[in-house]
Parts: sequence; structure tokens; C-alpha cells
Amino acid sequence: MHDTLLLFGATGDLAQRYLFPSLLRLQGDGLLPENFRVRAMALSPHDTEKFRGILRERFAKLSHYTPTPEQVESFLARVDYRSVDMRTPASVADAVRDLVDRRCVSYLSIPPGLYISTCEGLALGGAFEAPNRLMLEKPIGHDLESAREINQTIGRLIDEDRIFRIDHYLGKAAVQNLLALRFGNTLLEAVWNRNFIDSVHILVSESEGVDGRNSYYARSGALRDMVQSHILQLLCLVAMEPPASLAADRIRDEKVKVLRALRPFSAAEAQRHSVRGRYAAGTIDGEPVQAYAPPDDSDVETYVGVTAHIDNWRWADVPFHLCTGKRMAERSTVVTVTLKPVTHWLFERPDGAHAAPNRLTFRLQPQEDIELGLMSSLAGPEWGTLELHPLALELSSQTGQNRRIAYERLFLDAMHGNHALFVRNDEVEAAWAWIDSVADAWRDGNAPLQPYPAGSWGPDNAAVFLPEQFDAVARPSRNGE
Repeated sequence: MHDTLLLFGATGDLAQRYLFPSLLRLQGDGLLPENFRVRAMALSPHDTEKFRGILRERFAKLSHYTPTPEQVESFLARVDYRSVDMRTPASVADAVRDLVDRRCVSYLSIPPGLYISTCEGLALGGAFEAPNRLMLEKPIGHDLESAREINQTIGRLIDEDRIFRIDHYLGKAAVQNLLALRFGNTLLEAVWNRNFIDSVHILVSESEGVDGRNSYYARSGALRDMVQSHILQLLCLVAMEPPASLAADRIRDEKVKVLRALRPFSAAEAQRHSVRGRYAAGTIDGEPVQAYAPPDDSDVETYVGVTAHIDNWRWADVPFHLCTGKRMAERSTVVTVTLKPVTHWLFERPDGAHAAPNRLTFRLQPQEDIELGLMSSLAGPEWGTLELHPLALELSSQTGQNRRIAYERLFLDAMHGNHALFVRNDEVEAAWAWIDSVADAWRDGNAPLQPYPAGSWGPDNAAVFLPEQFDAVARPSRNGE
């Protein structure tokens, strides 16, 4: 197990909110090597003691985990800090050269525009010599061309089998459970194709806004930030063929096949099968929320609804409705699989046209649970005919409050060299190829940017992209009411 983490971007929001708390908890659980240490690096001119003080204050405010003072101080003793200019390879090399005799994992929690110069510095300083490893935070570039440039340049500096590209959704236990449910149950295996499935909805909604990421978000938007990564990863897990084994490359081979089978968008399709929006002023949890105002009059969207089609045998003509947005009515990640109606309807009430279809709903956050929506008979003597009503079957119990951060699993896997929950270079490029086709179709078709009130479920014409119901019975309000 590798014992040294070279963490770039150590003063950033991701590192402070998730990475360091994850490492602290892993240490508290005895899952890190006894001689583990962290070299924290960023541009800020701190010294080690000041940086340790920043972490100490952060750890005192953790909501999901309460470490003891002894655990905190033991962890902080393993951390030192260097101020580094990541635009200059020589500065990076000087900051890591004294540690390269250890087994190092370099973690780049920095903008993708700094990946190449930082990696050149790591190579110059000897941190890419085998068996050292590299972890790259998403996004890898901002389009297919930039992703290829990053992959090719870094690929010349370090072997692909020692690169770990992160999409933290893959570290969530509920996301991994999609594989278990799909490939561990005969019931689902039998119906998981175009003959029985009518549509799939994937929703990732956020009640938070762009807060703190304005400069990044103005260049990316919801399509490049969320659809390209989290949502396409969920789509792959829902749609992939069964892998020959759970070996990392067998899983990633099947995911790449799904991405390459995505039908490219055209301007005409963008008019019918997508909507882009930006949140205006509104109300969330009774509090007023300001409209998003990106810098430099950027045309960036905070909401995307898009219908994807996978052109292969299993999914021909099955629409995958993908939806994500900021400042929506609630924070939720939901995958809803709607089955086709029964072949011959026997009942009078409701009639076949108004019967609720069977739905399998996977909620991934904030709750983690599964529901199956069926039709059931009341069969009471007061009815002269058999009347059916929706019945929701809860298929899982609620998880406890002592939940793990996804990065905890990802850190352990990278240190042990397990690639299964990481993204391969060809997978990154295949995802960007489809995202670029959507962005190009928007541009060629002059797709308008539609406003929606903060606290709502998106623009007025976005209903088709949302799951018909978030649970098996009650449909949510489209306006957050």
C-alpha cells in the first residue's frame, strides 16, 4: 500500500470539505499505513503550522464524523505544507523531490488547465517513477480536443495503469449497488432490455447554487460539469452489458461500448430532445435566492434536460431522459426505470390507458433506497368490478447516519492499485465526444437559454426530462410547491 500523498490544491474547497476529512477518518479507522504522510501544496503562502491550524478549524466543524482531539493531532502531525506555483514545472519538482524515495500517490485537485504543467513538474522531480501513481480530479479537459491533449501528454509521462481518474460518484455505495442489483438478480436480468423497458430517467438535482465556483462554472456549465461526468457514469451503469468479470478493465470495456453507442446530436434533435436553462431569483426553504449572474455575460446554463438514445440491440428506441440543475426544489439523485404496460389489460378501473406502469426507482441521495411500483387490487365487496391501485414496495432499508464519504473508498482503492471505480482514458474521450455533439447542436440550432425560478423543477417545458414520479405513488410538484 502506498504511504505518501502529494496533494495539490490543498487549500481548495474540495480538499478542505472532503479530501482531508476522508483521510482523517481513514486514519481513525486504522486503514492507513503507520508511516503515512501528506505533502499539502497550493499557491497560498502558508507555512506548515498555519496550514495545520486551518485544518484543525475545519475538523472541528465536521457534521458527519466527530474525531477525538487525539485523532486530529495525530493526523496533523503527518501533514506538512509547501507553497507551489503549479504553472511552473520547476516549482512543482522542487516541492516533491525530497519524498520521491517513498511510494507516492499524487492527487491533482486543481483546474484542468494546470494538469500538464503540474505533471511535467512531477515527472521532473521523479514522482512519476514506478511504482508511484497519479489521481486526477474531474473534469479532464473541457471538450474532446483538450481531453485528448491532457491524456496524451500525461500518458507520455506516466503509464496508464498507474493513472486513476476520479468521478467521485463511482465511490458511492448506492451507485455501486446498481451493479449488484443488475447482475445479481435473475428478476432484473430477464427484463433489462428494450422488450420490457419503456424509458429511463436519470435526475441529479441540486438545491445549492454556483456559490464559490463562479469562474469555473462560467466556462463549463451544467452540461460539461454534471452530464459529462456523473450522469453519463450513471447511464453507463444502467445500460452496460454484463462484464465477463468484475476486473477493472472488463467493467470499463463495457462502459466505453455504451458511450460509443450514444447517438450524436444534431441541431434538429436539440430542438426536440433538449432544453437548457438558468436559474432566476426565487425561494428555497423559505429563504430568498438571487438569480445566477455569470461573469462576462457568459451564455452558460445551470440546467440541462436532454434525451439520449443508445443505438445498440439492448436499448434501441428506449429514451434515456437525463436531467440536472442547480437551485432546484430539492437535492436528489434518482434513477427511474419505467416498464412497458402489460400486453393485454383485463381490468375496468382504471382503464389500460390510465394505469400506472410498473416502475423501479433507485434513490441514491439524500436517502439511499429502492422502490418497486406495482398495481394491486383492493378487491372489496363494495365494488362491482376489480379495481387496481398503485402499490409501492420498499425494497431496502434506510442507511444509518454514520455514512462514508465516497472519497474514502477511492483513496483506499488508489493506494492499493484497484482501478475498478476509476475512469479510463478512452472512456473520458468517448464521453466528451457525445457532450461535444450536444454543445455543437445547441450552437448550430441557437438553443435558447430559458429562465426558471430558484426552488422550482426547471423551465416550463422541462417536464419530459424529469422522472414522472420520485416515489412509486406521489408525483412531485413541478414548481416546488
